[in-house]
Amino acid sequence: MICENEPLTPSPRDQVRVLFVCWGNICRSPMAEFIMKKMVIDRGIADKFVIESAAHTSEEIGNPVYPPAKKELASHGISCEGKRARKMTKEDYDRWDYIIGMENLNLRYMMGILGGDPEGKVHLLMDFTGKPEDIDDPWYTGDFPGVYRQITRGCEALLEKIGY
Repeated sequence: MICENEPLTPSPRDQVRVLFVCWGNICRSPMAEFIMKKMVIDRGIADKFVIESAAHTSEEIGNPVYPPAKKELASHGISCEGKRARKMTKEDYDRWDYIIGMENLNLRYMMGILGGDPEGKVHLLMDFTGKPEDIDDPWYTGDFPGVYRQITRGCEALLEKIGY
């Protein structure tokens, strides 16, 4: 996974490209997408990033962000209006510098879609923190505030690892 002393570096392109992935792209991955977008906007570095999210399943494709996730984001001043779930594809591997899953189950499905990770682009979000762990699916737990806190910690650690 990640070597502690080895900083992650952006691709040769002029922007760092980050794709967050979860089961259906209606809870965790869009929360991560919009939390990270707010972080880079607040730091004045939004022009250095392209950030999106996707699902590894097709069951929610085209659906908007799940209302409790949308409500949690809104409680922190973050809008996710217009976001619709999409499924990741094998071609995403070449489009993104970092492909970030929320839990180990996501990672297994992601690797199946991508056909492997020869360039070391695929990670779990919480692996960037000092406390690697899965981010539980709030669809089942109902703990949207807890997931928001976890994702925020993960995104902060990812930005730090990238060098921002």
